[in-house]
Amino acid sequence: MSYREGKEFSLEDLTYKSYKGVDFEEFTTEDLNELWRKTLKAGMHGICFSMYEDGQQPGDTITATQVERRIKIVKPYTNWIRSFSCIEGNEHIPRLAHMHGLKTMVGAWLSDDADKNDEEIASLITLAKEGYVDIAAVGNEVLYRNDLTLEELLKFMKRVRKAIPSHIPIGYVDAYYEFSSLPELVEHSDVILSNCYPFWEGCPEEYALSHMQQMYGQAMDAAKGKKVIITETGWPSKGESLKGAEPGEEHAMKYFINTQAWSKNANIELFYFSSFDESWKVGPEGEVGAYWGLWDKKENLKF
Repeated sequence: MSYREGKEFSLEDLTYKSYKGVDFEEFTTEDLNELWRKTLKAGMHGICFSMYEDGQQPGDTITATQVERRIKIVKPYTNWIRSFSCIEGNEHIPRLAHMHGLKTMVGAWLSDDADKNDEEIASLITLAKEGYVDIAAVGNEVLYRNDLTLEELLKFMKRVRKAIPSHIPIGYVDAYYEFSSLPELVEHSDVILSNCYPFWEGCPEEYALSHMQQMYGQAMDAAKGKKVIITETGWPSKGESLKGAEPGEEHAMKYFINTQAWSKNANIELFYFSSFDESWKVGPEGEVGAYWGLWDKKENLKF
């Protein structure tokens, strides 16, 4: 997810002003680093899987060996892995994740390429029938990119729902507010898959936890009793600022600690974005796009 015109942070929007998270005032840099490590070692519900090394990008075919190496790195720290595509090597992710005892949210990447869309959906259905899919995500921010109409997207969602085992929930991933404005998405989803990024709305890090709670609350209101999962949230460790939102190592550590503590205490399922830095994302998002990982692009923990 990236910056969306018209969706900006405002202090007036804060309802949960007392929910400031951990009081970092007395923390030294060493203290912060230690708490970040302890938080990571305590384990996450889920993490978004980054599989592209330097020189690689979506469209390249990635080997099972590369995928498994990275799954082994994140395995000690998470219960779930979220993938974004079902072709070009992405199909290895759910198979290998299950082999290593992890659960999977498996995404079919939908775009304006009709042939690839059919490949993605067919592969998602196959993976689900083989038992490698715990949650099926039919598309990611397709409506934001205007790659498909709502009607076209719903056809894919219905197709997947009909084809895969009934015990596997399906949904569509997009920004939290889309489910308020498009109730049809809620109607045809078993679970609401919501991206919540205070950074991309220009929110300063010190208010980010409260703002993210509001995002989640809006998705909950739209969900009509269905489960809401935060499918992406994170904070970049380097890059350009966006209004009041400033990247940086300290901000990234604080945001990770606060989101993990809040989601665990509130029993909210959250997938952190992301596992590894990916250089190709500089193109779509600017410099900041390459620095969302908990691990750097050489697969070393950042802090």
